[in-house]
Amino acid sequence: MNINSMPGPIGAPSRPRASCRWATVVVTLLVCALCAGCSSGNNDNAQAASTTPVNVTLTPTQRQHIKLYSVAVEPFDRIIDTTGVVDFDNDQATSVLAPISGPVSRLVVSPGDKVKQGDPLAYVDSPDFAAAVGAYRKALVTAHTARRLADLDKDLLQHQGVAQKEADQAETDAVSAEADAYAARQALVSLNVDAQTIKDIEQGRPIARIPGVIRSPIAGTVVEKLISPGQLLQAGTTACFTVADLSRVWVMAQISDSDLSSVNAGESVDVLTSTDAEPIKGRVDNVADLVNPDTRMVAARVLVNNTHGLLRKQMYVSVRIHSLHPESGMLVPVSSILRDDENLPFVYVAQADGSFARRSVTQGYRVGDKFQIPSGLHGGDQVVVDGGIFVQFMQNQ
Repeated sequence: MNINSMPGPIGAPSRPRASCRWATVVVTLLVCALCAGCSSGNNDNAQAASTTPVNVTLTPTQRQHIKLYSVAVEPFDRIIDTTGVVDFDNDQATSVLAPISGPVSRLVVSPGDKVKQGDPLAYVDSPDFAAAVGAYRKALVTAHTARRLADLDKDLLQHQGVAQKEADQAETDAVSAEADAYAARQALVSLNVDAQTIKDIEQGRPIARIPGVIRSPIAGTVVEKLISPGQLLQAGTTACFTVADLSRVWVMAQISDSDLSSVNAGESVDVLTSTDAEPIKGRVDNVADLVNPDTRMVAARVLVNNTHGLLRKQMYVSVRIHSLHPESGMLVPVSSILRDDENLPFVYVAQADGSFARRSVTQGYRVGDKFQIPSGLHGGDQVVVDGGIFVQFMQNQ
């Protein structure tokens, strides 16, 4: 009989047997932990290996559907793509102020109507015409009387009938009265009184009541109506209409500081709208000297011919500016650029062993149907331009 296996005194614990049992448990836990660590490490290595991109190898039949492009340094004219807002050409647009005071009696045009210079826009019940006609009549009578007296004194002076001083004063009074008559006449002209009515006043003929008329100062299109019938107008203060020649408009393009050095006056521009596939030609007229504090952009004014009326004020458009300063760099066709899960650009480059490697690139300016690649490619690299989606599919298998 083994002495260690014999039970001890009654009530006393069996220490050697408990120690062996605890040692077995500890060893088992250590072995499990080591196995788990090895298993975890193997899984991490396997996962890392599975996410590492590998080159794609295609069969000869599959390669027949792949087209390559040899990368080289090429000269190009830089194109700046941005957005803009259409505005009136302020050199061909004007705000029509009320030339007379009084209530509006009738409107004769609406927004969108085309008008010629001098066409009536609205009629006003105004006392200004009667006051202006009366002032001109009195000024004419005064001028005629003063001139007649001046001529009489001049004749008397030759016969020593009056003193030189009196003749000079009469001439001064006549010149002053004629100046007042001229000013009164110009007041009628500024009120757009027609030439025949002014001629009738000068000849002393009676005239009918002159209606108050607001006329268009330029030829163009009525783009804004700011008054309504019955509204009381204040001469020289109340804005009534906006008339603009819409055959040419401005497009205010927004230029970032990185593109500012490439935008200069005189450069050609293509303006694209959402309603017309064909670009509308224009040119840069001016580049602002100030930065917009809200957008941190600089406005470039583009003159655009709008003969078909496609561009309207406050319309948002796409603007493509063709820089006059040539540059050079690596260019690849647009079809060669693919995007990863993080929307970063990459291309597939043919390798010496016939496989295709995925290579991250930096995408620069767009030049026609190509992109400039500042980094990521070298001269002589052959990138996939047709079939890149298939290569990406094969790589993800």
